[in-house]
Amino acid sequence: MRVFVLKVKWKYLLIVLCLGFLVLIPQIKEPIMSVTSSGRLIPIYDVKTEEKKVAISFDATWGTELTDDILDTLRTHNIKTTFFLAGYWVDKHPDYVVKIADYGHEIGNHSYSHPHMNSLNEQGIAYELEKNGSLIEDLTGQRPFLFRPPFGEYSNRVITVATSLGYYTIQWSVDSLDWKNLSSSQIYDRVMGSIKPGSIVLFHNAAPGTPGAIRRIIPDLKEKGYEIVPVSEILHKGEYYVDHAGTMHPKKGGN
Repeated sequence: MRVFVLKVKWKYLLIVLCLGFLVLIPQIKEPIMSVTSSGRLIPIYDVKTEEKKVAISFDATWGTELTDDILDTLRTHNIKTTFFLAGYWVDKHPDYVVKIADYGHEIGNHSYSHPHMNSLNEQGIAYELEKNGSLIEDLTGQRPFLFRPPFGEYSNRVITVATSLGYYTIQWSVDSLDWKNLSSSQIYDRVMGSIKPGSIVLFHNAAPGTPGAIRRIIPDLKEKGYEIVPVSEILHKGEYYVDHAGTMHPKKGGN
């Protein structure tokens, strides 16, 4: 355990030293981020596509009681999705982190302590991402490259630091509102009434109505001709831009 802590501290120190250059020269590893006329950076809410593909995602910040039910339903329908895991959840439930990965699901970074990211400076944002990213990689061998900000809060600073660390910043276009303890039928109606090609759907792994809702949603989406994929599989590869509404578009020559 001491070795791991030292590893994280050294990584954090290097980040602190390097991030001094971020303010002047953002180290963008992915192609481009669009800037609105007001100079605001926008995360990815959904994707412009002619294919009938949608991405389902689950945020995990507390509890595991319903996770097996969700995983079993996804396995029954041979569906792979994306789980955005908070670091303190990873610390409490490492066996479930491994299980999610073993089931073939993609794992995204939901920060370590689930803070209000807009309140942090560059070093604090980087620490949250790097600490959780290292935990996930040590447990699963996957280095996450998708980041979902806690509470859906973001700023130019948050997106710039995340991108410099190799992350796409991901929001959602269809909110199930399952965290409000809606019934399975209410969740079903919200999702099915809003979904379209390129949608990214937000669920939570511990919401009581979610297992029943996805048992209906998945087969009904399939019947309508939709393919359900992890978030990374719906993103455009290569050059892209994100419009003012958060829709990701391919640039000419992209796919």
